[in-house]
Amino acid sequence: MSAGSTQLGRRVRLPASPDEAVIDTVPNPHPGKLYAVRFTCPEFTALCPITGQPDFAHLVVDYLPDARLVESKSLKLFLGSFRNHGAFHEDCTLTIAERLVAAAAPRWLRIGGYWYPRGGIPIDVFYQTGPPPGGLWLPDPGVPSYRGRG
Repeated sequence: MSAGSTQLGRRVRLPASPDEAVIDTVPNPHPGKLYAVRFTCPEFTALCPITGQPDFAHLVVDYLPDARLVESKSLKLFLGSFRNHGAFHEDCTLTIAERLVAAAAPRWLRIGGYWYPRGGIPIDVFYQTGPPPGGLWLPDPGVPSYRGRG
């Protein structure tokens, strides 16, 4: 877990892989408050580990911070590091969740990976660390179900 930002305010190259990427955190100025943070990445890209063809997803991450916040530049670099990484949809989605939990130790986290169809079948992957805390307002992720053309 990073003690602070090692990338903010600096020129940083896109990491070659998710394993090389660093997720920085910063102190939460409102620890103990019940609030959610949402990151939306509508143009996430990874590669099929078998064919090498690109796969695209719309990711929505909601988390309830504790002592640390995820620093957004490092998150963008981490997500971008999947661009040339070969992994199945399920692995990408769960790896992102696990890395965010390890870096920021949130009180709660959920991720929705809404993957665009490959072979005519969309694959959506959902994960959360447990039930959402009572009293936490969580808006709908805002990603419609895939309906195809027409």
